[in-house]
Amino acid sequence: MNALFIFVLLFALMLTGMPISISLGLTVLTFVFTMTTVEPAIVAQKLFTGIENFQIMAIPFFILAGAFLTHGGVARRMIAFATSLVGHWAGGLGLAGVVACALFAAIAGSSVATVVAIGSIIMPAMVDHGFPRRFGAGVITTSGALGILVPPSIILVLYGVSTNTSIGALFMAGVVPGITLAFLLATLTWFYAWRNDYPRMRRASWAQRFHAFRESLWGLLLIGIVLGGIYSGAFTPTEAAATAAVYAFVISVFVYKDLPLRRVPKVLLDAANLSAMLLYIITNAVLFSFLMTNENIPQALATWMISKQFSPWVFLLVVNLLLLAAGNVMEPSSILLIMAPILFPIITKLGIDPVHFGILMAVNMEVGLCHPPVGLNLYVASGIARMGISELTVAVLPWLITMLCFLALVTYWPSLSLWFPHFLGIRY
Repeated sequence: MNALFIFVLLFALMLTGMPISISLGLTVLTFVFTMTTVEPAIVAQKLFTGIENFQIMAIPFFILAGAFLTHGGVARRMIAFATSLVGHWAGGLGLAGVVACALFAAIAGSSVATVVAIGSIIMPAMVDHGFPRRFGAGVITTSGALGILVPPSIILVLYGVSTNTSIGALFMAGVVPGITLAFLLATLTWFYAWRNDYPRMRRASWAQRFHAFRESLWGLLLIGIVLGGIYSGAFTPTEAAATAAVYAFVISVFVYKDLPLRRVPKVLLDAANLSAMLLYIITNAVLFSFLMTNENIPQALATWMISKQFSPWVFLLVVNLLLLAAGNVMEPSSILLIMAPILFPIITKLGIDPVHFGILMAVNMEVGLCHPPVGLNLYVASGIARMGISELTVAVLPWLITMLCFLALVTYWPSLSLWFPHFLGIRY
């Protein structure tokens, strides 16, 4: 009964249009003051200690790194490099968009930042070269979602913090699925363009490819710095995030010189606003998780599912349906911060690998970003492509179906996620 009251109140507040962070906080306070004997002082203590976690500091640093990279000319150089490699194939600019999104996601860690940085440059170019606007919008909207899966993903950091799972292991586990999804999206893009005889770019010479690679090298090196540093033990994920922020600042301002010093305060303010929003959601989600644990709701749910002899196969199917449904009304970080602490005790008892489950949740969040009514990538791409949400929803459908098929593959083939961290000998 208590669980029903908690969720009914939470969704009732969300339906009023209230931000998810405030809805979480009010739900906790209402329940604590009316239906429990928990001391208010404990709530205040949890409010302050909820973000007293060294790993959480990785989030604002990765956001800051992404902000510098978005404004610092890195995206433009990565698009030029990707175009030199695959531009001469059918739908070359579309393929270049997929490749550029994958590369930029691997240094920015944010899906929305990837759509903005890559889409704002390549979408107008695709239209100028004769590509249908729908085709370009579909490619960029879905390929931008790679920012959630390809490390250093902010969503994977949130999952690691919420469930006390190794962030380094999650990053490594996202590599192979990220490459696989990028390949599937690129294959569909190529086939779509080949069937409709969309334009090709002129084949680049090896000298042009080398020049494009050299121009983008400073940005590409960040991938090796972050992932190589974490795996080698040179620094923790949080230290890697801080290093990435400093490195992104240096190459944007002093190497590429596309970001004037006078614009740096604006970039810092934008990153601070986004970080504050996420940290506020995290704080209230910690309170919500404390309330659920205090009422023994996750434990009771786990016991009930085990008593019904639900197999891991059935449980994962139910989880996917639940997360896909939640993606219709909530944005990814809120879904993860609410659902991960509830579901984690269940996967522990069912023997499901926590790293595999983290990748599964990340892929679900990717899908949620690309369909209405709250898919952030849709709204960002809508502004870039100057298309209505309903028209854009139809445009992304072929790529969205591909992502759903990929979700099934990730769900029931754990080795796709776990092979690489096991190969590297990462323990968690």
